[in-house]
Amino acid sequence: MIQFRRTLSLTAVALVLGLGACSKQPEPAPSESSDVPTEVVAEPDAARTDAPVAAPEASEAVAADVIPPALRGRWGLVAGDCTGPADVAKGLMTVSAGQLKFYEAVANLTNVKSARADAVTGNFDFSGEGQSWTLQVALTSPDGGKTMVRKDTGPDAAPQPLHYKKCA
Repeated sequence: MIQFRRTLSLTAVALVLGLGACSKQPEPAPSESSDVPTEVVAEPDAARTDAPVAAPEASEAVAADVIPPALRGRWGLVAGDCTGPADVAKGLMTVSAGQLKFYEAVANLTNVKSARADAVTGNFDFSGEGQSWTLQVALTSPDGGKTMVRKDTGPDAAPQPLHYKKCA
């Protein structure tokens, strides 16, 4: 089971890196504040669009047991995750108050370690393809909800953070 998840994690990272290498867009210039792109991915399919959620101000109180509203919604690793058919949107992550949904897996939030308006770290119980595992996941949006960085921690975690763009 551990070998399967490691293989799955490495396959996902390879897919993301491979798709990124195929991009015809020039690399953005590095910035001092973040190396995460800030472009919002447009989604023409209105049937798949979640209503946008306004990001709370940094000073607003954040519920201690849920994912903050600024991090909720649909996020894609590549543009096709937001605009393509569901059967090929393998990098799509849908975030709700207590759950992360992926192409073939679901992760339920079991314990919030820390939360603020633009970030949350917590333990998630994952299940998918007949397997179950637990990871600590940190979700952060360094730019007010345009992009999100996901960093998993644990024995079966992906080796590098994953960078998502908000689906419009």
